[in-house]
Formats: sequence, C-alpha cells, structure tokens
Amino acid sequence: MKIRIKNGRVIDPKNNLDAVRDVFVAAGKIIAVGQPPADFQANQTLDASGQIVCPGLVDLSARLREPGHEYRATLESELRAAAAGGVTSLACPPDTDPVLDEPGLVEMLKHRAKLLNMGHVYPLGALTRQLHGKHLTEMCELAEAGCVGFSHATAPLTDTQVMRRAMQYASTFGYTVWLHPEDAYLAKDGVAHDGEVAARLGLAGIPSSAETIALATILTLAQDTGAKVHVCRISTGASVEMIRKARQQGLPVTCDIAANHLHLTERDIGFFDPQCRLQPPLRAQRDRDALREGLADGTVTAICSDHTPVDDDEKLAPFAESAPGASGLELLLPLTLKWANETSTPLSAALARITCEPAALLGINAGHLGIGACADVCVFAPEEYWKVERQSLRSQGKNTPFLGWELAGKIRATLVAGHLVHQA
Repeated sequence: MKIRIKNGRVIDPKNNLDAVRDVFVAAGKIIAVGQPPADFQANQTLDASGQIVCPGLVDLSARLREPGHEYRATLESELRAAAAGGVTSLACPPDTDPVLDEPGLVEMLKHRAKLLNMGHVYPLGALTRQLHGKHLTEMCELAEAGCVGFSHATAPLTDTQVMRRAMQYASTFGYTVWLHPEDAYLAKDGVAHDGEVAARLGLAGIPSSAETIALATILTLAQDTGAKVHVCRISTGASVEMIRKARQQGLPVTCDIAANHLHLTERDIGFFDPQCRLQPPLRAQRDRDALREGLADGTVTAICSDHTPVDDDEKLAPFAESAPGASGLELLLPLTLKWANETSTPLSAALARITCEPAALLGINAGHLGIGACADVCVFAPEEYWKVERQSLRSQGKNTPFLGWELAGKIRATLVAGHLVHQA
C-alpha cells in the first residue's frame, strides 16, 4: 500500500523538522519526506492541508484489561481507542489477570495485538511473581518474550531487600525498572490528597510524604545498584525537585506524569465526583504547577495517558468506594496541546513529550518520521475543537474527569505500519 500525505505541516521533534512537506509511505515504511521518490504512484492520498502531520504517539501507560478484566475493556476496544487518539505504540503494565510474570502470557498478548494490527503493544513484565513482592521473576526469559521493562504496577513493594535485588538483577542485564512511588502504609485506606478538600469532605487522605518517602527509597537504591529506574506517575512538587537533584547528580533516573495531573487539582473533586478518583490522587495547585515546571525544564521526561478503563458500576459508587482510574488514550494529544497552549510551550517540544521521548524510554525505534522508519503517523487538526462525551469515546471505559470539556486537537487520520487504522 502506497500512501501520500500531502500539504501537511510535518513536525518531527527527533529530526528537528517543522515545515510544510509531503510524506510518502510504502511497504509499511516512511520512504520520503518532501520530494516523491522516483516512479512513486500512490494508491491513496490524504490531504492534510491546515493540519499537523507528526509521528504516531507513544503512550507509557495504558491498561488494556486483557487478559482477565474483559468486562472493563478488551484489547480490541482499547486499540481502537488508541487509534482514535493517534496513539500507535503503547506500554501496558503487568497487573492483568493472570499477571504478566510468565513468557507464555507475554507472547500471547503480543500475538493478540499483532493479529488485530491496530497498534504496537509493548508489555512491561512483572518485577515479582504475581506482584506479591516476594520472589523475583525470570526477567531474562520475559525480556526474550518481548517485555521492554519490569514493573510492579501500583502493587506495593514493601520489602526493600527484594527491591534492591530486583535493581541489581536488572542492572546486570541493562533492564529498566519501572516503579510507582507510594508508601503502602502511609497511603493505606486513603482516597484523596491529604489537604483541605479531603478534610472538608471527610475523605481519608494520602499525604504527599507517601510519595516522597517511597521515592527517596527508590533513588537511594538506584544509586546503590546503578540500575536504570523509571519513576511512574509522580504527582507532587517535592518529587519533581528530588528527581531534578538526582538527575543533576548523574543518576540514570527518568519519570513521567499523567495528563490528568497536568490540568486537575484536588479542588476538581468538587462534591465527591468519582470521576476524579485517581491513583495517585489529584494534588494541590502548587503541585500541579511544579509538575508543569518540571515538564518544561526536562526533569519530567514524558506525558502518559495513564489509561485505566473502569466499569460504570465501579464509578457509580460513593467516592471513597469507587474504583480509581480514568480512560485517557483519546485525550493524550488534546490535553498535551492544552498544556502547551497555556504555558506557551513550542508545539514541537510538546509533541516530543508524547512521541520520541517516551519511545527512547521504552528503548524502541518509534516516535519519529525518519526515512526507513515504521510508518506510524498521526494527522490532526490543531485548532478543531471537540466535546468529550461518552458517545465520542471509543474506549469501553467511558469515565474521565474531562467529560463535558471542549478540547482542541481532532485526530483526522492514524497510520500504523503504513495501514490506515483510523480516519475521521
């Protein structure tokens, strides 16, 4: 299939390209940007006049709910949502049922995704068996099966000896350890940020120290072992400063934030809105501002959707009893554009946070439009607004704090390996 995308503003942050160009695709690869190759005859032409053509988005955290939680979502429904959101590569945490702690399960997931052919799925293997935090998994076997890193998802890893050994093992083979910083005891039974809103509403709080104490442990062990560590979904200003100092000292530590936390604070809980029950919880406005600053200066490497589809019944419960999580694959781009617009961040720099930079964290050849690269392409209208409504979301999970919002950034087309998987 030969495709020509014409007249679009091509933005490729990795290759420092921002200009009106045509993009030419053949045999699933980018074969030219600018002038057409000799004898090129397109089977299909997409007119991107007035639109942005960029690499397919790379999402660092998307729970696809297979295997084991198909009542919440299916692999097919969530990959369709990813395509509708311009996301072509995504990493999925290991907290499925069964847990991704065996090579056969990883191979099955990748095989299912390949058959659907709507996006590239990169599993994170479980750091310990069953995520129980006691015995390490066979990381080498899981890596051979296709895991790009090793995570404990949001399951508590309270045994610091196990965490240290995991980092030593990973460091030996050059694997990256992905850890969610939250002290299980300080966060126990908490449902919201331990601040004035939680106090007013009578909700059990999760203090900022639950994150920073856990992060201090992670950073200390990273320094002790030399392991590459990626800190997932930080939410406090103190965490940003800790990671900033660690990176200045040369520690191989990176981090990301969820798009939700770029825009929302504890005040958005309002009167017990369960759509705002998230993990980590929405923090104070000063934390949100610090996250934005960390993203601007490069301390925070990437933005992810933290896509966590939840069943409607689980969100209809009272706030403290509702399930944490929100769907976000289709909102990753518009929320990133909103942040860029509000902070006067150049569009190329903003797109880098959801394309080439997360791709580098995953260690995959994606997130760019270089010649010979896999033709994963996102075409969007940056000034076209759309309203976030349940019926507009392809994800099986219809819950998000942004229901009713009007956001700029409408996906017009998504290509995965040269195949048009979404067009609007």
